[in-house]
Amino acid sequence: MENKWNDSDAKAAIEKYSGVAEDIALRVYTSRLIGADPSLVLHGGGNTSVKSRTRNKVNEEVDVLYVKGSGWDLDTLEPPGLPGVLLDHLQKLRNLDRLSDEEMVNEQRTHLLDASSPNPSVETLLHAFLPHKFIDHSHADASLIIANQPDAEKICQKIYGDSIGIVSYIMPGFDLAKASAEVYEKNPDVEGLMLINHGLFTFGNTAKESYDRHIHAVNLAEEYIQTKPLKPLTPLEGPSLKAGEKTLLNALAPVLRGLYKNLSGKDWILHHRADTQAFASSKECEVWSQVGTATPDHVIRTKQKPLLLNLNQWQDADKLREEVSQALNAYSESYHQYFETNKSAKGVDKKELDRLPRVLLVAGLGLVTIGKTVKETRISADIYQHTIDILHKSFSVGDYAPLDSSDLFDMEYWSLEQAKLGKSKAPVLQGKVVYITGAASGIGLASAKLFAEQGANLFLADRTNLNEVAEAIRKKSKVGVATQVLDVTDESAVRQSFEQLVQTFGGIDILISNAGNAVQGAMGEVDLKTLRASFELNFFAHQILASEALQRFLIQKTGGVLLFNASKAAFNPGKNFGPYALPKAAVVALTKQYALDYGAEGVRSNAINADRIRTALFSEEVLKERAEARGLSPDDYFKNNLLQQEVYDTDVAQGFLNLALAEKTTGSIITIDGGNIAASPR
Repeated sequence: MENKWNDSDAKAAIEKYSGVAEDIALRVYTSRLIGADPSLVLHGGGNTSVKSRTRNKVNEEVDVLYVKGSGWDLDTLEPPGLPGVLLDHLQKLRNLDRLSDEEMVNEQRTHLLDASSPNPSVETLLHAFLPHKFIDHSHADASLIIANQPDAEKICQKIYGDSIGIVSYIMPGFDLAKASAEVYEKNPDVEGLMLINHGLFTFGNTAKESYDRHIHAVNLAEEYIQTKPLKPLTPLEGPSLKAGEKTLLNALAPVLRGLYKNLSGKDWILHHRADTQAFASSKECEVWSQVGTATPDHVIRTKQKPLLLNLNQWQDADKLREEVSQALNAYSESYHQYFETNKSAKGVDKKELDRLPRVLLVAGLGLVTIGKTVKETRISADIYQHTIDILHKSFSVGDYAPLDSSDLFDMEYWSLEQAKLGKSKAPVLQGKVVYITGAASGIGLASAKLFAEQGANLFLADRTNLNEVAEAIRKKSKVGVATQVLDVTDESAVRQSFEQLVQTFGGIDILISNAGNAVQGAMGEVDLKTLRASFELNFFAHQILASEALQRFLIQKTGGVLLFNASKAAFNPGKNFGPYALPKAAVVALTKQYALDYGAEGVRSNAINADRIRTALFSEEVLKERAEARGLSPDDYFKNNLLQQEVYDTDVAQGFLNLALAEKTTGSIITIDGGNIAASPR
């Protein structure tokens, strides 16, 4: 492992964070160095601290422990992510015989310098009870390989001699803090502590010293591991191993989404890591993956073990659903037994969490994670991908002896650990997947932004590049956004886009078929090539998209929503707009036909009849011509309706959202045009 300390970068950090003390600036700098390396920490794992002095409001000099706060990741840490706690008080707590978790949190919060600070780390007391100025804690892969060996203490002695102290497993909190301090005090010359089944602590008088010691300790572990050759994996056999990765994922993902929705009543999305296929397709996986987590913190993200699938019926959706359903039921029952056994043995009153697996290892496919947000799925995937490497190397080094189910239960149902997941109210469309065409501008872009604000994940298609659009939406709404440059009249490309959609999110819940173009011409004079081209874009493209979406709806068996951008031209055609009005009238009929044919499957089909929206349909030439024909200025043209108000693309987007949420509305054409009696549906 590379030591990334750089004197110039450290100096730059001091200058950047000139508003805080130098030691806090350096604490942020080395915390980010640790957090940036996924082989050291992942997604909120690990914690760091620095002991410093400051003056309080009455100008008294006080000793303060600045420690990583809850909700902050080391790789993005800023000074506000290091809440300051009065050190003298924390150290006095060591004299107590016991301190409950609730009391510990209260003592920490009531002795913060700033009451608005985030909760200090659950390992704050461990940092406080050790005397060193800087302390670093990670869940380094190499450390966990050693810490999970049955003879971990013996191996640590071989690797480190007396330079690293050994602390037997205790849950984080008051007892672990006291035990760690006692181990240190037996040998004050140690440079760090290895916490069995947990991770590595190092410390020093400077930020550089503590960081250098951390990297050195991890390197020594890595060097030891490299002396043990990796055990070869033995391939499994079965029909799914011959299916092909993309084929198998496209068959499995919608089935999984549907089953999870039916079992939980919530929407889920999937994430796939193909480079884990060898492990997921091995006989060793069947044993190794069921032993336990690499560190107890992971249990809230991955549960105690993944679900294993070696599918036989992947070619038939109904048989595949039955096979996967049986596997999920067996997993759920096993989880329930784990919960009841530990609840009874410990005599605790706990409410059972949901029983569904978050990690699946699929023979022929690899690692699949499932969650309610893209962030959840990627966190689980990152953690378990590292777990795979830890498992393989652990069994190659010797054996693997992580925490047993009793200890994992304590961690999984620990209120302080569950608090890391947050309990904020989920947005209304969380877990939904929405496919939008014509998403680069106008109504499509407005719809993309609005649905993202409501928590939906987006698959955006347009003829132009959508990278900037996607990045802006991701940054603002924190949802998953995938894009594809697409000609919606290309049937093959549309079908491929739906395969890409499934590979990205697992399925689809809502289609907003929006792309179109206003083709003009007198009906008796327009050539058939132009008319056919208009039908390809303004009707057949809608049909191709709807048909592809419907196929996924039927596999998921969770219903679905089809939303079409129709036009007032379907009801109130304009002069010389027949080539546009005719296919749009067909779209209205298409909307109703899908509602009629698939209502019993829970599929809702509706359309919006919009008019006079400032979009790319209105070129400067078209706008001028239409306004002048009515004796209006361009601005007045857009307000020429019963309400005398301009209708915007955001109004149409809101209409699509309303229809998406209208669970008992189908076959409906909603007019959003400010009022045009001639265009209102009868």
